[in-house]
Amino acid sequence: MILCSSAAEAVRSIQSRQRVFVHGSAATPVSLANALLDRAGEITGVELVSISTQGELNWDRPAVREHFWLNALFVSANVRSWVDGPGADYVPVFLSEIPRLFREGALPIDVALLQVSPPDRHGYCSLGTSVDAAACAASLAKVVIAQINPRMPRTLGDSHIHVSRIQYAFHEERELPEVRYGDESDEAAARIGEHVAGLIEDGATLQMGIGAIPDAVLRYLGNHRGLGVHTEMFSDGLVPLVEKGVITNEHKRVSPGKIVSTFVLGTRKVYDFVDDNPYVAFHDVSWVNDTAVIRKNPRVVAINSAIQIDLTGQVCADSIGTLQYSGIGGQMDFMRGASLSPGGKPIIALPSTTRKGISRIAPLLNEGAGVVTTRGHVHWVVTEHGAVNLYGKGLEERARLLIGIAAPQHREALERAFHARFSRGR
Repeated sequence: MILCSSAAEAVRSIQSRQRVFVHGSAATPVSLANALLDRAGEITGVELVSISTQGELNWDRPAVREHFWLNALFVSANVRSWVDGPGADYVPVFLSEIPRLFREGALPIDVALLQVSPPDRHGYCSLGTSVDAAACAASLAKVVIAQINPRMPRTLGDSHIHVSRIQYAFHEERELPEVRYGDESDEAAARIGEHVAGLIEDGATLQMGIGAIPDAVLRYLGNHRGLGVHTEMFSDGLVPLVEKGVITNEHKRVSPGKIVSTFVLGTRKVYDFVDDNPYVAFHDVSWVNDTAVIRKNPRVVAINSAIQIDLTGQVCADSIGTLQYSGIGGQMDFMRGASLSPGGKPIIALPSTTRKGISRIAPLLNEGAGVVTTRGHVHWVVTEHGAVNLYGKGLEERARLLIGIAAPQHREALERAFHARFSRGR
């Protein structure tokens, strides 16, 4: 390993027309990424591959758009306008299959930019808050460049990389980016959280998606017992339930006695919680999100949100019309895994309206909207107005159930759409 004096020196070896994986979420190596972007024009045709990144990436410059290409596997807020403009694209893919893209040559990785913990006495750094597809990318990349940060927690599981695997590195101590999902909560999210919590049985195994709603659900689980966690990610809301003894992982069949995850994103509270904590095991997302693994656990409850759902149960969770807003992520991995779990409950939870008052339950999805969870996979749908189970229901019954949990001010219009669609000449 060559220890460099700066991020600019560390990325000097990257060449034109190489594909560069950028570590994501709280582990985004912002200094390395920005140092690479500063080379736009000096090198050209560089493809950046990332899942969800955090922090200020200085991409919004003509030179970057001209000489770099972003191939986003999930669209985060800091690159959303890049993906929906020139010089970038989005790859629809299940989170569980991203390592497969690297392994089987669909997206071979030349360089991996990582943010890691300092090495231990055996020479092993930790991938910290984000193992997901980074472990695979780091194992396959021809060159690994690391930002070594003492503020990165040392997570356990399949999260280690030896210094002999790192070609270039530089030290930089900086705070990790923080996201406070609890601050995004409102009355609707709280009522949704209460409804969802009422569907969760003692001894269930939880998966939580990203956002205010999963965080709200956790606040209503304080009186539950023997819950387990097998999830792609978690945030601060899980920590109090561990401290209260609500989460024990005693009923899980996959890694019993441990929280299983692939990344965390939240505040310093959750980063400190996972630091050197043998109670939490981080693994490659191709294993964590594998439906064959998920279904082995009992009573898996998958809690995921959505942007829009139509009256037949088609769920759009990644786009607003043709605007790419996020990505498929792990929603389908866990919706399907939960449905196959003994006693499992796949749940789509969403506010009944947008902030502008538009109904999220719609006769048809917006033109150009992507279907993430199909109507063949959807089971429970929850809004602040209640919870309905669409599984095994015909199109007309689904529509009636969904109208019943729509915002009251939109039900009349939805009823008209229902009759126009299903009257069938009667």
